[in-house]
Amino acid sequence: MKFNVLKVHPGDNVIVALSDLSKGEVVSYENETYTLQDHIAAKHKFTIVDLQAGDRIIMYGVLVGKALATIAAGSLLTTKNIIHASTDFDLSDEKIGWNAPDVVAWKNITFNGFHRADGQVGTANYWLVIPMVFCENRNVAVIQEALLNNLGYGRNETYQSQARELISLYEKGAGVDQILNAHTTHAETREKQHRLFPNVDGIKFLTHTGGCGGTRQDSETLCGLISGYITHPNVAGATILSLGCQNAQLSILTEEINKRDPSFNKPLYVLDQQNIGTEAEILSLAIKQTFAGLIQANALVRKPAPLSKLIIGLECGGSDGFSGISANPAIGYTSDLLVALGGSVILAEFPELCGVEQNLTNRCVNKYDAERFVALMKTYSKRATASGSGFDMNPSPGNIKDGLITDAIKSAGAAKKGGTSPVVAVLDYPEKVSKPGLNLLCTPGNDVESTTAEVGSGANVVLFTTGLGTPTGNPIAPVIKISSNTILFNKMNDIIDIDTGSIIDKTETIQEAGARILNYVIEVASGNIQVKAVKHIQDDFIPWKRGVSL
Repeated sequence: MKFNVLKVHPGDNVIVALSDLSKGEVVSYENETYTLQDHIAAKHKFTIVDLQAGDRIIMYGVLVGKALATIAAGSLLTTKNIIHASTDFDLSDEKIGWNAPDVVAWKNITFNGFHRADGQVGTANYWLVIPMVFCENRNVAVIQEALLNNLGYGRNETYQSQARELISLYEKGAGVDQILNAHTTHAETREKQHRLFPNVDGIKFLTHTGGCGGTRQDSETLCGLISGYITHPNVAGATILSLGCQNAQLSILTEEINKRDPSFNKPLYVLDQQNIGTEAEILSLAIKQTFAGLIQANALVRKPAPLSKLIIGLECGGSDGFSGISANPAIGYTSDLLVALGGSVILAEFPELCGVEQNLTNRCVNKYDAERFVALMKTYSKRATASGSGFDMNPSPGNIKDGLITDAIKSAGAAKKGGTSPVVAVLDYPEKVSKPGLNLLCTPGNDVESTTAEVGSGANVVLFTTGLGTPTGNPIAPVIKISSNTILFNKMNDIIDIDTGSIIDKTETIQEAGARILNYVIEVASGNIQVKAVKHIQDDFIPWKRGVSL
């Protein structure tokens, strides 16, 4: 039986269309019937009661907007007839209990990972080359050119082959129309290059635009983020290039590394160009030291580790009106399973927690973290407003087109990624996860900035939901892409790993999908499955400069 509508929460006064519905159509849900006043596209919502201007719009059981004018029951909700609204929040004595899911099926399951001296376990094994300042980006690029392809870590030559075919056609006299209509090869047919160091998953080059200029706080925060990557369980060691005079001083980096790992003993090669001299000298030395580091990294092998060593970052990007009822609650259940197994999860993107703050505050296990969460959220919101923006402006044109017409609607669905477990810690960017359980991390809603931050805080796997499709990846942590709907999965399965459209179709429950995702995570963490973002070398890395970014 095909279900065409869904009421997400018993207290809601709106219903979601699961398929396109026609004006005048009579739809039924739980013994109630509704005559539609408008065409309702899939993912969009209609009201089930008559609303007057100022009346509250309730979805997911929380306030998500207010009516701007009279809205008849059965009418489409749009940005023209409702406006963003959310409930205020503050500290409360109310606490929310948690019924942990049954995890007996995973009690004796392990994953094969790379064990580090500090007790962390990586799901991959990378070497990093990182500039302390943008002035060194060119030198990093030269090292990349020297090592990447020669060591077997380059891209397949798919599109180079296509370019050569076009060059050949042009040299034979082909014009614009012939070039545009030419049939060229673009399937990936070339075998993976031979890797000199089979136990090293890659060399990653983390260029950026920071380290000097801006504020001193920006540079200090950048050093914190870089140290998070250097001490990350998926990293064997690093080569650091410094100009010498920049704001992001090596002493700050050292201090940040010691905060995260006081007994740090990974191979770390640091080169200061102003001390060394010519570019030729620094580049030659950097290449030799990086090669030596790779020899050391290659000595490491995967060994069994408990699932409690997994730290999963929870992310969404290109969300749609199905994200909050399929993919997000599915990974929310995955989160609950991992927390019950002693692992850690990270829920970030603070502008996309607007309207559900009270629930998260009440889930904090101690007063300090509840106070910190309230303070971080209110400060972030005030800064956004002071800059002429606001959390209400978070939804993108794509979000709105596919049903997320207020930030509170988007946020209530986005928060489902965090499941229902207690909040054990509230972290400010770029602090490190140190407690098992659900951690809240203050980041922007920008998915690449947030994913970069989650990994910097220790996530060794990222679950990334999408309803519209996005290629986002990370240099050192596998980003598992999860579609909210099957149409998207079939259309863009070259960049998406898992489909949860089965929840929309009612062929799978949220719990079944969440368990399936956890099993997939275990295979990825063990190196048995290469996710699409890793396959395509989608190495997105954007440090957040602590300004307003929604």
